[in-house]
Amino acid sequence: MIKLLYFAHLREALGTSGEKIELPVGVTDVTTLRSHLALRGEAWSVLTQSQSLRAAVNQRMVGTEALIADGDEIAFFPPVTGG
Repeated sequence: MIKLLYFAHLREALGTSGEKIELPVGVTDVTTLRSHLALRGEAWSVLTQSQSLRAAVNQRMVGTEALIADGDEIAFFPPVTGG
């Protein structure tokens, strides 16, 4: 199982703040996870359409090539801006 968390506008677009799912066969990194989730339908395509979408694995900021494994917590969120 992996734990997924969705923040900010992703949470509203997807209608959930998080979920637990079985790690799909062949999904080994953040990129393939995003692609797998996008297959769920229109609202989920936001995970692959946004170039600026950020990810964290086990509360550590990572790039799209970061490996994931069973038991991980993966969070998706838009970039943070401030002033």
